[in-house]
Amino acid sequence: MIHPMSTAPAPRAFSGSRLGWGDLPREVRARIQELAGAEVASESTATNGFSPGFASTLELGDGTCVFVKAVAPHLNPVSPTLARAEIHVNRLLPPEAGAPELVFADDDGTWVVLGFAVVDGTTPAVPWDAQELELALATVERLAHVPAPAGLRDLRELTGEMFTGWRRLAEDADDLGAALESVPEHADWLAGALPRLAAWEESGVAASAGDRLVHADLRGDNMLVGTTAGGPRRVWLVDWPHASAGSPVFDVVGMLPSVAMTGGGAAADVFDAHPAATSLDRGAVRDVLTGIAGYFVRGAVQPAPPGIPNLRAFQLAQGRAALDWLTVLDG
Repeated sequence: MIHPMSTAPAPRAFSGSRLGWGDLPREVRARIQELAGAEVASESTATNGFSPGFASTLELGDGTCVFVKAVAPHLNPVSPTLARAEIHVNRLLPPEAGAPELVFADDDGTWVVLGFAVVDGTTPAVPWDAQELELALATVERLAHVPAPAGLRDLRELTGEMFTGWRRLAEDADDLGAALESVPEHADWLAGALPRLAAWEESGVAASAGDRLVHADLRGDNMLVGTTAGGPRRVWLVDWPHASAGSPVFDVVGMLPSVAMTGGGAAADVFDAHPAATSLDRGAVRDVLTGIAGYFVRGAVQPAPPGIPNLRAFQLAQGRAALDWLTVLDG
């Protein structure tokens, strides 16, 4: 069993702003009710996730419930693109993915709306509960065996864009200085390690190749822990816009900095206890981790994107945890 360690409060995976039902345009509310098949009686707003749009469980007049997300470009210019990708992906996901069912979707060119079946679950405790973490890690290990459905992009398209952080920092003295100041505990090591980190992150793109279903954004706030009717506890995986066909090493490695950040134990220790660890190539683990660490550390010193003011602090916390692990692998 993994024993979570104590940790300082982690930045929340929340944009800081959510629209309420009454904030949506009248025509969008009417369309949601038409798609849901009943009028909305009440709402319960989600307090996780980074989209600055609408995200609420809606109780309908017929006694049923649906979880609805809605976003438009004036809230954040990237969010509608991600919502459209999520619609595409969820229509392809097999049952083995462990995702709530997409029951309706709508896109009028401005507002993108998604409606999901409500599942009996809540986000994992912070700090991590040991049993919930074991359930989550077992779920990720099972996902590593699920073949990617046709129609998903190659994960190397994503990692080719992501895994450039160290090279870009090396080319920008101001950003590099800010990055070193943001991780003072690793600044001396980073100054000497930068050339090999740039090489490893480039190798990480090739190491992400594969034919498995990869969620590509696994964190506790993208999971729901609960039960099925009469069944054992389980974990649902939500928020799939980045899903790709690739190597499961990305999901395993990418999740653990957030686990460490939220009290689940040092990433290196959690990895050693992970049920998938023995099947993963250690060179691929190092290279993918290097790319992820560079993405977080460089991202943390960029201006905050519109509508998501605390994203950079969230990235920095994960970047520090990733560097803690990377220095172990480099030792």
